[in-house]
Amino acid sequence: MTTEQNQKVARRIVLELFNAGKLDLVDALFAPDFVDHALPPDVPPNREGFRMMLPILHTAFPDLQYTIEDQLAEGDRVAQRLTARGSMQGEFMGMPPTGKTAIWQEIHWHRFDAEGRLLEHWQTSDDLGMLMQLGLAPNPPGP
Repeated sequence: MTTEQNQKVARRIVLELFNAGKLDLVDALFAPDFVDHALPPDVPPNREGFRMMLPILHTAFPDLQYTIEDQLAEGDRVAQRLTARGSMQGEFMGMPPTGKTAIWQEIHWHRFDAEGRLLEHWQTSDDLGMLMQLGLAPNPPGP
């Protein structure tokens, strides 16, 4: 697949999977041997693990929306800088719902196979900033 086609798939993952929750697209967009390097330790790092985590995320943040701020691609790799917004209305990873809204940044790296399916995924996110906004982590002391 071309770099442009890989970018389209990366956009679809954000807009159709994360924002719209269309889990039926996982098999079409992810390679059978997909590896997710960003899932929590107790979650299988594959398509099934992704299928498990997305509903958990949407239960905790039913209004979760990602905005693609930047997207860069070269060869079989696509990088995205995203802004996430959501109100915590349900439990997430053992943390009680707070009803508060958070806005945080994430960086995602994708590697695609020759058929244009997601083969590997890495993620870095501002989890501490999110938790502080939700009231689940203390804010640093002021000057």
